[in-house]
Amino acid sequence: MRGIVYTGADVEVTDKLEVNDPGPTQVKVKIVAAGVCHSDLSVIDGTIPWKAPSVLGHEGAGIVEAVGSEVRSVKPGDHVVIATIASCGTCRACNTGHPTWCIRSLGNVSTPFTFDGEPASNFAAASVFAEYTIVSEVQAVPISKKVPFSSACLIGCGVLTGVGAVLNRARVQPGETAAVFGVGGVGLNVIQGLRLSGASRIVAVDTMASKEALAMQFGATHFVDASAGDAVAEIKKIVPHNPRAVSGALGPGGVSWAFDCVGHPAVLRNALDVLDWGGNAVAIGIPARGTEVAVDVNSLAYVDRGLLGCRYGSSRPQHDIPLMVELYLQGKLMLDELVTETRPLEGFREIVEDMHAGKLARGVLTL
Repeated sequence: MRGIVYTGADVEVTDKLEVNDPGPTQVKVKIVAAGVCHSDLSVIDGTIPWKAPSVLGHEGAGIVEAVGSEVRSVKPGDHVVIATIASCGTCRACNTGHPTWCIRSLGNVSTPFTFDGEPASNFAAASVFAEYTIVSEVQAVPISKKVPFSSACLIGCGVLTGVGAVLNRARVQPGETAAVFGVGGVGLNVIQGLRLSGASRIVAVDTMASKEALAMQFGATHFVDASAGDAVAEIKKIVPHNPRAVSGALGPGGVSWAFDCVGHPAVLRNALDVLDWGGNAVAIGIPARGTEVAVDVNSLAYVDRGLLGCRYGSSRPQHDIPLMVELYLQGKLMLDELVTETRPLEGFREIVEDMHAGKLARGVLTL
């Protein structure tokens, strides 16, 4: 079986993989398409420490090949999107609609593969950079066969993370304003989540001016080139303070919501600094472990500003993936437009190079 394996020092495309049969509560999926996400690259560069050897990839869609004896929600032949949250389904978090809070879904590493005869781990409970993978039943979410696999696969991470951050975590209300730092695959989905929520001004921010057209296509109303000057000052010009109110020393003016899709402390600090009174910043991007950000607590406490973390769009995959599919079929959610490059497994390095160059919304591997 072919796949992409992280060896500890690098990655390689190999045909020396094998996959186990599904256990009683597991599903074997034939992967058809898989998006390349920055989290995969974070394993390779060491930002996310991970055991080697392991099969990478966590944004995938495919066809159910086989199911375990206790599986009831899917059957062979079903088209599915794979969710990376392998939640238990029985704890308090799962049963109150918060599977991303399920403790059992963190550090959920198993070895469903062998690489050159030796056990190999999965990644993000998914490992979709392979012709076949094994996931738990709760992760295999059936979808309409009308959705192309190259588009459907993106729902599994980038779409749920971005749109979910807006709909589930922030719960942005019509008329509110927002800034989105980072116009990559997740940032574009934050932007279209804000569009779906009826945000009145959506300011996209990136250090690459070339991303302006894509940001506007997905719903941004303004674009700020962060490489050209003070992004915070520019955003406050777009969403200024009410001149009839006293300005004071706590920085009024700015947006109701700011989303850091980059995962850099300087960017997160900008997201905090650009908030209006009562505004909230949402940390989505993942930096290296131990990363900290400094902020004057008075600028939060005196005027009801906040900082929220957001894992995987605070999503409920069995609810949210069908919702994303329905919005796509209604023409409200853009998926096809996210796919800017498709390549076979052997083209992984070319996609990575184009990601680093800022050329892609999302690159997709086809199997």
